Amino acid sequence: MGEECHAVQNNVGILDLSGFAKYDVTGPDAHGFLSRLCANNIPTRAGGITLTHVLSEQLGRIAAEMTITRLDDELYYVLSAAGAEMRDLDHLEQGKLNTESVNINNVTDNRGVLVLAGPKSRNVLSQLTNEPLDSEHFPWLTGKEINICGKPVRTLRVNYVGELGWELHPTMDDLVDIYEGIWQAGSDLGIVNFGLYAVNSLRIEKGYKGWGSELTNEVTMLDADMERFLKLSKENFVGKQATLRQSEGTRSLQLVYFETDADHAEIRGNEPIFHDHKCIGITTSGGYGYRTSKNLGFGYIPPDLVAESSFQIDLVGKRCNIHLLDKPVYDPSNTRLRA
Repeated sequence: MGEECHAVQNNVGILDLSGFAKYDVTGPDAHGFLSRLCANNIPTRAGGITLTHVLSEQLGRIAAEMTITRLDDELYYVLSAAGAEMRDLDHLEQGKLNTESVNINNVTDNRGVLVLAGPKSRNVLSQLTNEPLDSEHFPWLTGKEINICGKPVRTLRVNYVGELGWELHPTMDDLVDIYEGIWQAGSDLGIVNFGLYAVNSLRIEKGYKGWGSELTNEVTMLDADMERFLKLSKENFVGKQATLRQSEGTRSLQLVYFETDADHAEIRGNEPIFHDHKCIGITTSGGYGYRTSKNLGFGYIPPDLVAESSFQIDLVGKRCNIHLLDKPVYDPSNTRLRA
């Protein structure tokens, strides 16, 4: 894991994430439909990418997390978690009004996904395409279809590991050819394969919350410290009124990000959190950050205790101190993502 993380930090790595759930949402009413269904703004510029969430109507709890790319005026490429494929398809299909001209096509099995990440990822990809890849022509949070190895690939400049990089979404038939082309182009640049254990380490250093751990249907966007992905200025979206009601009332949960002094084990999730010798919360996930040499985690505690400084967790039978953090420990300004 450490070798994979350091390779992604210093050179370049490649990861197969073809399990992503993928949908094409098309039609003249596609933008309005997605805007009504989702809590964040939907992209209006060609190639725009947004991270957004579907909320429950009555309580505003997090029902789904989606990344949406506007490929053209009537084509939106929607991605969500592998384990939520059928549920999120239901959210899309059941959320459509009879009056809306929208088509929803589940293309999960039609497209593969390769994540290419690291400071040398541009050097690798530039050998395989004529498309300019500099930040002026292909900025962070932009998606477009380009030719890679002579094959059309939906290419998104976004990733979950906090380094310069792209997600490549070719057809499944072209996946092996694209992978082999990348591997050959990166062979002199120290390219490595990396896996999901490394991804967890890299994402936890960036303070990225995880679907199914920090983000579940038991919590709201306010509980999960996700306000920046809420656009309450929108005229309406599913769960807006519930979110407004909660913002004006009291809450019992608050997500926190922390470092621990534990040196014997990593946080896995579901470890108890203590304050003044009382169990007041629970961890949700964690991991060791190999780029920063820090043992990190997330957890939920009562909001009125966030200002306190003395917390512990019980980690594999040992009581360990934790220190709450107010920003990611790795590249909090996103300089590396924007490189």
